[in-house]
Amino acid sequence: MTNIGFIGLGLMGRPMAGRLQEAGHQLILKSRRSVPAELLTRGGKAMPTPKDVAKAAEIIFVMVPDTPDVELVLFGPDGVAEGLSPGKIVVDMSSISPITTREFAKKIGEKGCEYLDAPVSGGDIGAKAGTLTIMVGGPESAFERVSPLFAIMGKTITHIGDNGAGQTAKVANQIIVALTIAAVSEALLFASKAGADPVKVRQALMGGFAGSRILEVHGERMLKRTFTPGFRLALHHKDLNIALEGARQLHLSLPHTAVCQELFNSALAAGDGELDDSALLRVLERLAHHEIKPVSDTADKA
Repeated sequence: MTNIGFIGLGLMGRPMAGRLQEAGHQLILKSRRSVPAELLTRGGKAMPTPKDVAKAAEIIFVMVPDTPDVELVLFGPDGVAEGLSPGKIVVDMSSISPITTREFAKKIGEKGCEYLDAPVSGGDIGAKAGTLTIMVGGPESAFERVSPLFAIMGKTITHIGDNGAGQTAKVANQIIVALTIAAVSEALLFASKAGADPVKVRQALMGGFAGSRILEVHGERMLKRTFTPGFRLALHHKDLNIALEGARQLHLSLPHTAVCQELFNSALAAGDGELDDSALLRVLERLAHHEIKPVSDTADKA
């Protein structure tokens, strides 16, 4: 059993921490809101500050929304850095800037500790099932120590390279996911507007070359209009901002990502930021003045 710190117990962090706890590890917990009761009932210990978490834990996981949030947790007043002692490991599983991640890793290294950036993909479904994809950047020695814990939370775990490499992989992931959500939205909208049953069109496409996890999961959410967040649209918008800012610094053009970000901008302007990222469909529906509906639904209302 290892004393593990976990800071950030939201939609993703809560089930991830729960899986570590179920595996028999002692959790030292901190959340912006109150620590979930079920984690305390099972033996978790709530701490008042990130500093206190770092003092009590050997390995400290961080899972918060954005780059400034990670910076505050690590280096703000009573932050993790103030509670570290040599030999500990900080693992940031948030999705943040690769460039800033390297700066964070350097500062943690100056404390005699190691740093891993280990963002994840798989949404709340993967977090609950322990099937997340985990992309890791940082020292091989730290990766080997933390790998058994990653295996509790994820299924596909890849050490990409040095610090920042994990976050770079996550940016690439978010580009692909965003563009595919937009493509699935357009395809189902086209099918519906043309008079075909989008449910059956999706079913047909699932067996062909267009089949994908996005078509499977997000396509179903679009058809059922269940936009309860598995991954909030506002957070995906943040990730595309990171991608485009990185592209500018690299003097790189990402034209399709830029266009897709404009759709995300429109979604946020319409107040859809707290919905699942599959709700990007709603932007395209507004442009088309058409809402996708299964043919069976239309017939029922006739």
